[in-house]
Amino acid sequence: MLRDITIGQYYPADSVIHRLDPRTKLMAAMLYILSLFVFQGWAGFAAVTLALVLMIALSKVPFGYMVRGLKAIAVILIITILFNLFLTPGETIVEFWKLRITWEGLKNAGFMAVRLTYLILGSSILTLTTTPNQLTDGMEKALKPFNKLHVPVHEISMMMSIALRFIPILIEETDKIMKAQLARGADFESGNLIKKAKSMVPLLVPLFISAFRRANDLAMAMEARCYHGGDGRTKMKPLRYKKADIAAYLLSAGYFAGVIALKVLL
Repeated sequence: MLRDITIGQYYPADSVIHRLDPRTKLMAAMLYILSLFVFQGWAGFAAVTLALVLMIALSKVPFGYMVRGLKAIAVILIITILFNLFLTPGETIVEFWKLRITWEGLKNAGFMAVRLTYLILGSSILTLTTTPNQLTDGMEKALKPFNKLHVPVHEISMMMSIALRFIPILIEETDKIMKAQLARGADFESGNLIKKAKSMVPLLVPLFISAFRRANDLAMAMEARCYHGGDGRTKMKPLRYKKADIAAYLLSAGYFAGVIALKVLL
């Protein structure tokens, strides 16, 4: 299960999306996420599906690698489907005890499942094709106008970059601790929910200690290198837009406009 979490991991490949400016990918990801909660009906579903398939193909990231990330949200996905299925009023299809399934609930559950699945897959394309350093630089550059409003843009971008870097590190650390506990006779699978929760305590305590130790080491390393924020700092690889980025902006804007048009017209 831990190996299935793909958020924060980078997949190296030579693709069109990998070579795009991180600001372009951030804007395209935002428009894509907004479109997921805008589209209605089968025409919008087809447009979003086509856009997602095209992005996956252009990224050259194996589809199976992306699907692995869905296992981590399986419980959230099931709970969301059940809530929409049983708590949406409308024309009843099946009724038993105090629960009933309606046509409207069935439709909402289906579309919500699609939206969450597509949300994870689309977000995975952004993180899998962009290194944490590129994400930090892109976010800092894109939010630079907010510096005039005294918003700590550099610090916010740095925190997000560190958080993304720590996800795969903590996953690897958790896997090592779990294997060590299993070798000592620990059991994380058998028993009811309460017993499983109690069995996680020997895993969480050393994990928190390791996380705090890593955070302290990182803070000391940054202080030793005289890090004092983003004021006056320069970039080794400054971001510059290319023709492909302009084309990506136009395609993203056209895609979003098309999804809105489908919602209005159909």
